[in-house]
Amino acid sequence: MASPVLRLQKSRDGVVLGVCVTPRAACTRILGVHGECLRVAVQAPAEKGKANQALLRFLADRLGVCRTALKLTAGETARHKRIAVSGLAAAAIRERLAPPERRESS
Repeated sequence: MASPVLRLQKSRDGVVLGVCVTPRAACTRILGVHGECLRVAVQAPAEKGKANQALLRFLADRLGVCRTALKLTAGETARHKRIAVSGLAAAAIRERLAPPERRESS
């Protein structure tokens, strides 16, 4: 069975990816790809935008971009979100979000 592929879409804001967030996790980390969305657990609670901010900081760090290169375009109060990344190509985003064992074997 083929492993799921992260769906990335070009838009005027950059490359958009779908993210499914689990707040109040033991640690902030990527859980994998579910369907076509990236699953991410964040330690922050889902209150007053704390989980959104934690998610954006984590993704910016993982992608190696400034926090301002990321924009939450949909799902502010939902677990399923859409995030636009500016300044990176889709291939670079896939590579940087891949699990460590997959990045090393490439």
